[in-house]
Amino acid sequence: MKALTKDEIAGYLALNLKDWTFEGNAIKRDFKIETFVEAFSFMTAIALVLEKIDHHPDWSNSYNKVSIVLSTHSAKGITHHDIDLAEKIDGTYKRYAQ
Repeated sequence: MKALTKDEIAGYLALNLKDWTFEGNAIKRDFKIETFVEAFSFMTAIALVLEKIDHHPDWSNSYNKVSIVLSTHSAKGITHHDIDLAEKIDGTYKRYAQ
């Protein structure tokens, strides 16, 4: 899978993924959720999707905050796979948002 150009990524984020940022060779978003249990549930829901598509982000959890960093290591950048995954994550987040 081919990495997207910086212009393609910036354009897509501006139009469709406004809460994500582009840093280095990855896109990133921080999520705030009401409680630790809900934050962990959010991560679990995403993990099930990730395992099905065999794509695993760098992420972390601190109480009610979840940080997710997406990139495709084999492409050394962002691919359509990462963009699609970010959209799925945003859709899942709607169930947990404060």
